[in-house]
Amino acid sequence: MREKFGYEVVLEKPKDRSFGHFATPIAFSLAKELRKSPMIIAEELASSFSDDTSVFSSVASVKGYLNFRLSENFLSEYAEWALNNADDFAKQNKKQKVLLEFVSANPTGPLHIGHARGAVYGDTLYRLAKHLGYDITAEYYVNDAGNQIDLLGLSIALYARENILGESVEYPESYYRGVYLEGLANGALEKFGKEIFTDETRYKELALWAKDGVMKIVVDSLARLNIHFDTFVNESSLYSDWDRVMEKMGDGCYKKDGKMWIASEAKGDDNDRVVVREDGRPTYLAGDIVYHNQKFERGYDHYINIWGADHHGYIPRVNAAVSYLGYDSTKLETLLSQMVSLLKDGEPYKMSKRAGNVILMSDIVDEIGADALRFIFASKKSDTALEFDLAEFKKQDSSNPIFYIQYAHARINTLFSKSTCKSEDILKAKLIHLDENADSLLFDALLLPEVIEDAFVSRQVQKLTDYLKALAASLHKFYYDCRIIGNDDEEKLLKLFMVVALSLKTGLSILGIEAAKSMTREEEV
Repeated sequence: MREKFGYEVVLEKPKDRSFGHFATPIAFSLAKELRKSPMIIAEELASSFSDDTSVFSSVASVKGYLNFRLSENFLSEYAEWALNNADDFAKQNKKQKVLLEFVSANPTGPLHIGHARGAVYGDTLYRLAKHLGYDITAEYYVNDAGNQIDLLGLSIALYARENILGESVEYPESYYRGVYLEGLANGALEKFGKEIFTDETRYKELALWAKDGVMKIVVDSLARLNIHFDTFVNESSLYSDWDRVMEKMGDGCYKKDGKMWIASEAKGDDNDRVVVREDGRPTYLAGDIVYHNQKFERGYDHYINIWGADHHGYIPRVNAAVSYLGYDSTKLETLLSQMVSLLKDGEPYKMSKRAGNVILMSDIVDEIGADALRFIFASKKSDTALEFDLAEFKKQDSSNPIFYIQYAHARINTLFSKSTCKSEDILKAKLIHLDENADSLLFDALLLPEVIEDAFVSRQVQKLTDYLKALAASLHKFYYDCRIIGNDDEEKLLKLFMVVALSLKTGLSILGIEAAKSMTREEEV
């Protein structure tokens, strides 16, 4: 359509489907340039489609809007192509190279529920991009340097001295706690002997060993959510490149009061920031500077970070560093993931002392399953607060959206198991001369490619969950309003349902969820 008009065209979907499948307000944007009223422009544009019946059955001007109705033949042929190319349905070939960094939680303990939101958001973006053909890499930045790692070694040693050696110990105000320390302490005892718990000079050695054990817990927890990473980068491996990176920073860094600062205020930050403390210890920002230099030296076309909302202030600092390093900071995009509030039967979810007074991601997966957790966290904009009640996602009814969608897919499978129509006859059926409701359902099912692209480009993965909920609702309504088995058009309707099932299955797959083939509470058709 861009080629037809010579302009970018914004397409909208009328709420009243009687107006058509699509509408565009392009005539209003052209009115000033062409010095004509939008109504006249729309009428002229509509008449230019009069001979084009291969795609549109009608193009009409309505109060300055252009309304398009796709032809039955076009929809039928598109549905035919989709079913014959199910593995490639909604796929594209974007080719752009993208580096996506997400989760990147400190390797000092298991992932909590807050980490899960960024994990699901990042992995869903990754899956959307993969489906669209982007050459995308999922990366985890392991913060294995600094005080938090030293504290891990101390926490394990104190736990072991109290619970294994039977000593009376005094815990500092800040330390790590949780049942995971038991496994690490026992593993350290077996590997190093009890002396490592009483020799403070070996706490660093203990911490670096334990870090790998914690990362295994993290990776295993993510795998339960069907989340996997292509690459891991350790912060500790980057500092050998510190001097070279500081040279690249040039005047972007300077020394004052015994500290090294980045001149980030000149690049839009509120203030300049400390990069190296007076005692020579690098700040968190120092690692980010070296890491982002390494990222850009790998030559991707675009870079995406997904950080917790509490890291909002770091965005201008890192952008400043990227600019001083000589790179285009507009290629770096940082997205934020807000916190999560959990309820259980309407009451705040109780944190577990066993887990160290945090809500572990793995505990919630145990309660409601990976599919429900993934769907919940993908169903709302990541930069807005999320509150949900675990009890709602255990219900086996339409109030539970993931059940409702899975039930739609299972219902279609049940219809096929009950039909006596031959599969070859179903596949030969042409999806033409359908009634308005069937036509609308077919159109909705074929919208998936547009939804996938929009969800990725806008970075709003909830657009996919919203689409799947709406498609499932349309399917259920159609099922109740229209008899399928025994209908004179049974073969057509079953083929229509095949298209719906394909869109449901493909959409769920991109969310990291396997479509259900049957449901234990499936109703009789």
